[in-house]
Amino acid sequence: QLQLVESGGGLVRPGGSLRLSCAASGFNLDMYNIGWFRQAPGKGREAISCISNSGDTENYLNSVKGRFTTSRDNAKSTVYLQMDNLKSEDTADYYCAARHRAYGFHCALNAMASWGKGTLVTVSS
Repeated sequence: QLQLVESGGGLVRPGGSLRLSCAASGFNLDMYNIGWFRQAPGKGREAISCISNSGDTENYLNSVKGRFTTSRDNAKSTVYLQMDNLKSEDTADYYCAARHRAYGFHCALNAMASWGKGTLVTVSS
C-alpha cells in the first residue's frame, strides 16, 4: 500500500531555512507526481508545489515562488521541499501527497491518492 512519511519540520527563525523530506514506500515513486501542501492554524489546506514523476516539471504557489524548491530522488524514494527565507506566515503543518502520472501533471487538493501525516513547521523569533 502507498505510504508517505514526512520529516524535517521544526522551529526556525524568520529568514531561516528548513528541508522537508517525504519518504515513500509500498509503491514505485517514479510513477507518481508528488505535491506538497500545508495547513496553517485555523485555515484550510493549500497546495504549495507539485513535481512531476520524472522531476522535470515543477510548479509553485505564488507566495512561495523563489523561496521554496521541490526536488526528488526516485532512487531513494524521497521527495524534498527546500524552504528558504522562511516567514512567520509559513507556519503550518506540511504534507506530501501522491497522484499517479496517468492522471496528468496535477496536484489539486481533492485529486491526490495518498497522503502523509504531516510535519509541523513553526517560524518564530
